[in-house]
Amino acid sequence: MTFTAASEHIDANGHVNNAVWVQWMEELATAHWMRDADPAHVDSYAWVVARHEIDYRGNIRDGESVEGTTEIREGPSGARFDRYFVFTDASGKTVVRAKTTWAMVDRRSGRVLRVPPEVSAPFVD
Repeated sequence: MTFTAASEHIDANGHVNNAVWVQWMEELATAHWMRDADPAHVDSYAWVVARHEIDYRGNIRDGESVEGTTEIREGPSGARFDRYFVFTDASGKTVVRAKTTWAMVDRRSGRVLRVPPEVSAPFVD
């Protein structure tokens, strides 16, 4: 997905605020889930972030864009999945790289659940 920095994304240092990068990661992860998950799983389960690990290697300014990609490199561990993100600027330089850990939650009960193989199948090789 492409993300473009707008004036409301810019902090006192003149570039995209750290919290905005986290929002963009959530948008990208949600889009991936919505695109590839079985609709019944989307209705039954939600994801919550358990951990963010972010490396800032650059930034962008108002009006500049980044291309964001995400992947899941390995299957879940219990209720948790690790998701990887890379954001590159117009020149192809990586400006943000992240690993986030997400936990699956049953929408009805609100409880964290072990990820069933059929839920993870569309996301791992």
